[in-house]
Amino acid sequence: MNIPYREHGDKTASLLLFIHGGGVSGWMWDQQVEHFRNFHCIVPNLPEHGLDNYDVTFSIKASAESLITLIEEKAKGKEVIVVGFSLGAQILVQMLSQKPELIDIAIINSALVMPSPSIIKVIEPAIKLSFPLIKWKSFSKLQARMLYIKDASFQQYYKESSQIKRESLVRVLKENMSFSIPENFPQATAKILVTVGQKEKKVMKKSAKALVKSNSNSTGIILHHIGHGISLANPEWFNQLIENWLKQDLSELKGSFTVINSIDN
Repeated sequence: MNIPYREHGDKTASLLLFIHGGGVSGWMWDQQVEHFRNFHCIVPNLPEHGLDNYDVTFSIKASAESLITLIEEKAKGKEVIVVGFSLGAQILVQMLSQKPELIDIAIINSALVMPSPSIIKVIEPAIKLSFPLIKWKSFSKLQARMLYIKDASFQQYYKESSQIKRESLVRVLKENMSFSIPENFPQATAKILVTVGQKEKKVMKKSAKALVKSNSNSTGIILHHIGHGISLANPEWFNQLIENWLKQDLSELKGSFTVINSIDN
């Protein structure tokens, strides 16, 4: 499976791959791409996301396999850094598990790894009832606010979300809600940062803790005063977080987060 992608920056520098979340596409990383121009940035558009990207059906495992192949083609011995958000973070977890030594540095943002069988059962009937809402601009504006999508990006978000196929939405949601930590994740050798927003659902915080406990190279943090989508809510701060994690030093950001291992809930 070939995944379409854009390349930016210095192709001789370290490879920096950004994997977008569900319901959006590669544009969500525009402010990161602009900031990290001194890196070799690659931004894929996942199957059944974006515009006219429906030739291949989406799955987390197949997307991970395709992105692994893309990295192997592009990296050629260079340092590999991968940043994933939400659905993209689940793909990153799968990549780390399928090829434990491929990625040097990983940032896993808001990855759900606690399957919800009861919710999975009602996804299809629920989407059948609610699907007409996605073409309502007022509904899309509400969704955009929840994802911290700024006004400048809203038209792109609305254009993409209003043309998604019902079966695609059901498939993506089932993949998302079914995902759990793969067996080989503990073998991943990357330096891993796991983040979750303080205002996210309890299951997301449990997922972050589970990821940290599953791999000894992981550090987990809860980001203060934020929900699902730090890279869109505060891109400047998120860019600084990436820079500091590349240096393995988060001390400059002290006070903006709580280390996951130090809390009980």
